[in-house]
Amino acid sequence: MTTDRSASPARLALKGDLLDFTATPRWARVDDPAVRFRPDHWLLIEDGRIVGAQAHDPGEGWVREDHGGRLILPGFVDTHVHSPQLDVIASYGTELLDWLNTYTFPAEQRYMDPEVARYGADRFLDALLAHGTTSAVVYPTVHKVSADALFDAAAERGMRLITGKVLMDRNAPEGLRDDVVQAERDCLDLIARHHGRARLAYAVTVRFAPTSTPAQLAMAGALCRADASLYMQTHVAENRGEVEWVAQLFPEARSYLDVYDRVGLLHPRAVLAHGIWLDDEDRRVLARTGAHIAHCPSSNLFLGSGLFDWPGALEAGVRVSAASDVGGGTSLSAQRTLADGYKVQALGGQRLTAWAGLHAATRGAAEALGLSEELGHFGVATLADVCIWDWAAGPVAEARMDLARDPHERAFAWMTLSDDRNLVASYVAGELRYRRP
Repeated sequence: MTTDRSASPARLALKGDLLDFTATPRWARVDDPAVRFRPDHWLLIEDGRIVGAQAHDPGEGWVREDHGGRLILPGFVDTHVHSPQLDVIASYGTELLDWLNTYTFPAEQRYMDPEVARYGADRFLDALLAHGTTSAVVYPTVHKVSADALFDAAAERGMRLITGKVLMDRNAPEGLRDDVVQAERDCLDLIARHHGRARLAYAVTVRFAPTSTPAQLAMAGALCRADASLYMQTHVAENRGEVEWVAQLFPEARSYLDVYDRVGLLHPRAVLAHGIWLDDEDRRVLARTGAHIAHCPSSNLFLGSGLFDWPGALEAGVRVSAASDVGGGTSLSAQRTLADGYKVQALGGQRLTAWAGLHAATRGAAEALGLSEELGHFGVATLADVCIWDWAAGPVAEARMDLARDPHERAFAWMTLSDDRNLVASYVAGELRYRRP
């Protein structure tokens, strides 16, 4: 669902239980001063930006929506997701490399058709909004038209979107390979047309090391060095078989991550999905370069890729955000992703609090992307990317919520038991973009 600007009031007040973060919560701490929980408050939005929050009614001059008894959160930020892979979500029975060949690549080949690309972009972004995700770092396909379609659809909805044409010039089927010269031309044209327009940003998008030649990786690194405002997105160390393949293809590199570091792809705007099979030196490189890991627990469990050491990454100074990785991930829901994140950490002998999880999908993700002045929390002057949720949906969740004793217990139960069925409305820069039927 999309709405035009005329449907949104200039001064909007939303009442509910406001939850956001003023800093990074400490690992495993349930009572943390970084949490800002303001029950039964009004969130004040003027001309698309947050101007304050207060307990008392703002009075005349405001369009007021009373959602008392509901949860109000910043819109979620999904830092790694594949738009064409809605077509292959919940496909049976393979690990990463077989998954790509069996399901992903055939689905992506269809996006060379402009009509398929446009329909897919609209469907995908509306699905994000219907799951409470208002910003995302997205993979389209190798086809320039698929990136164009995503950029245009996001601009129509006012969303913060980071994407870019996928780079693949080897080890991919016909129809999904480019070449270095044409790929560079396509990237430069897309950058000129979209980077910095509205809330759009370009990401130099390397599929992963095995599908790019050294020449293409060098070209991608040169693009990043030429413009420090560009993002970079890729995959790293997701699966053991993939790591072994990279070692065969790049015998000169110390590690999988080193393949990217050698050509200048690691920098503060670099987003690397997964990072399960990294060593201590890799983590030091990530901390030094400012690149961050998009942790994809649902996908890692579904494809059997491995268990990410989240606290180990944090101890090494590596930033971590949360990501759905649909379609290896099985839901666009941030809550389902974080519930799987809890299970991954539990298998490693750790416990993920609701605060650490929700921070990684809101303010933490915004900070990792250099966007915390714009989104991810309810600070004054941020754009009003805001979602309203029911605390509970259905008798099981309602019974659990009735017994919750403190804010963390409520938030953890919500994170574990809720999903898109709990979403009431999504606002993007103060404009209503989704409301539950």
